[in-house]
Amino acid sequence: MSSPMTPGIAAARLPAEILGENFGDLHAPFTPHEAAVAADRCYFCHDAPCVTACPTDIDIPLFIRQISTGTPEAAGKTIFDQNILGGMCARVCPTEDLCEQACVREMAEGKPVEIGRLQRHATDTLMGKQRHPYDRAPETGKKVAVVGAGPAGLACAHRLAMHGHDVTIYDAEAKAGGLNEFGIAAYKSTDDFAAREVDWLLGIGGITVQTGVRLGEGISLGGLTESYDAVFLGVGLGGVNALGSAGEDKDGVRNAVDFIKELRQASDLAALPIGRDVVVIGGGMTAVDAAVQSKLLGAQNVTIAYRRGREAMSASTYEQDLAASKGVRLMFNAQPVAIHGNGAVREIELEYTTDDGSGLKGTGETVRLPADQVFKAIGQTLTTDGGLALAGRKIAVTGAGRTSQTGVWAGGDCATGGDDLTVTAVAEGRDAAMDIHATLMGSN
Repeated sequence: MSSPMTPGIAAARLPAEILGENFGDLHAPFTPHEAAVAADRCYFCHDAPCVTACPTDIDIPLFIRQISTGTPEAAGKTIFDQNILGGMCARVCPTEDLCEQACVREMAEGKPVEIGRLQRHATDTLMGKQRHPYDRAPETGKKVAVVGAGPAGLACAHRLAMHGHDVTIYDAEAKAGGLNEFGIAAYKSTDDFAAREVDWLLGIGGITVQTGVRLGEGISLGGLTESYDAVFLGVGLGGVNALGSAGEDKDGVRNAVDFIKELRQASDLAALPIGRDVVVIGGGMTAVDAAVQSKLLGAQNVTIAYRRGREAMSASTYEQDLAASKGVRLMFNAQPVAIHGNGAVREIELEYTTDDGSGLKGTGETVRLPADQVFKAIGQTLTTDGGLALAGRKIAVTGAGRTSQTGVWAGGDCATGGDDLTVTAVAEGRDAAMDIHATLMGSN
């Protein structure tokens, strides 16, 4: 067995029992008593600011009151009415920047009602029941294709199926779930929850899932529009931005999203190799997830290098603090300029940056960090647009996800207007489904 001090990239840096503890549930679920106590802190505000802060408009005071009165199943239904992936969102939403930040208790006491954990208690309780909580409407005879089995696509498909339409979901991966399955830290979604949530969602009926099918290869947008009454694209962002630094092609340099995906699908974490000295380039949630999990796998030194200041990081303050608490070094105002090593990375050279108001600039001062593994987490790009009009680097949409082509909608990370959050993708998929339904039934 290797150790955190073993040089290079090595597997089994930590014993299996330590890895099991490291990758356990980040936040333990509430017991019924704990949930009741937490719910009792809610003021049940009229015009509650937490609801306004929720992208899916969940009636948060209502579901918390339902928990407090001993009906968590009813609370789960209140959540799922607005957010069918409320179970996953309870685990991965940056509630500290959304509903909990807006909580009156947070403003008054600096300690909000634990809305995320209460949401998990309610949704887990209802999902634990045998029967799916929704029934399909009578079949309409309409068929809709959904491309992408991530949060936006799943939310769209479920709402369409609930209204009686037949839905076929196509996804390029071998499993449905999108970023919920492949792209978030393992300690945020344990016990194969993402896959179980998909199976539960499909309990509505009327949804067929075809995996291993990619838009532009196995299927085309033209073919789908000919075969279906409507098409929804929730293809996400499949490409990863390059560093643009010399030596980027060296062994040991890889995309953070690929690392997270590999880790999420690993059956034995001890068999997953990780470097002794790991550097992650980026400032978002993916960068934090890659860095923290590197540390949890046994890397001795892990650094996040971000080209701007702390206040500009898209990762929340909570996520930054989590990384620091796990021993990750956060390095600000530093951008990569070169990766050094004979075939494989051994050092990364970073240049300090400054912004005098006219844009980010390098100062000319550099520093080298030991690195036998470098993860790139500087954003993703659209790889499949189906020939639709773009706005910037994403598919241009208006209203509830309408694209430049009649009969084609889009939502989630691939479309303009989103903020790369699971909860926002769910809202966009849900709203697009309602617009598709109204169009197909002639009310639009």
